[in-house]
Amino acid sequence: MQTDILSRVRKDLIENVDEKTKNSCSRFFKEEVKCYGVKSSTAGKIAKDYFKELKQVGQADKKNIFFLCEELLQSDYYEEAYIAFEWAYDVRAEYTEADFFVFEHWIENYANNWAKCDTLCNHAVGSFIEKFPYYIENLKLWTQSDNRWFRRASAVTLVLPARKGLFLPEIFEISDLLLTDKDDLVRKGYGWMLKEASKPHIQEVFEYVMKNKTEMSRTSLRYAIEKFPEDLRAKAMEK
Repeated sequence: MQTDILSRVRKDLIENVDEKTKNSCSRFFKEEVKCYGVKSSTAGKIAKDYFKELKQVGQADKKNIFFLCEELLQSDYYEEAYIAFEWAYDVRAEYTEADFFVFEHWIENYANNWAKCDTLCNHAVGSFIEKFPYYIENLKLWTQSDNRWFRRASAVTLVLPARKGLFLPEIFEISDLLLTDKDDLVRKGYGWMLKEASKPHIQEVFEYVMKNKTEMSRTSLRYAIEKFPEDLRAKAMEK
């Protein structure tokens, strides 16, 4: 059943290759990316349809899903990783604390571009942190990693919780730890996290930006203030 599902998923991906998407794939990434050239909306539908099928035959438990995810991730195809991370998020009701180390393993071994990092962290890892908030301490450790994807993950994991108004002190702490990071994708990651936090906490994020803007890169600053009202944005951009 497992190998049958995987071969059918791959067959569907091959049948849905879009030449325009395939050609534009390299433009979105600085790294070499292995992709079929399937639109995200199509890959999302394939993920949804097969998860529904797995559920119908009683094969959608977390253990089986994580096994299938690992198999998909080993191919290194972006679309297969997208499906794997959608499925991992679909079983979030079953998460236990041990799953943090599964996600950590996936980041270390399979997150080799920003899209894989964000797809996993925004949804699956973000939901895990909401369920087990203590693991934010582990995100703080990620900020010190030599692996750029761990450092970006420490911020983008909190994007959706930030939008809900959660974890503001920890968001500022992680921003402090990444403040002078030299990697552009890490800078964009924590800037994005601050931007989402500014939606429910505009004044606090404004004050944070004003206090730290001389040390922040312009990239991080521009991301962080994107949703500010015009007057606050102008103040933040003043030299």
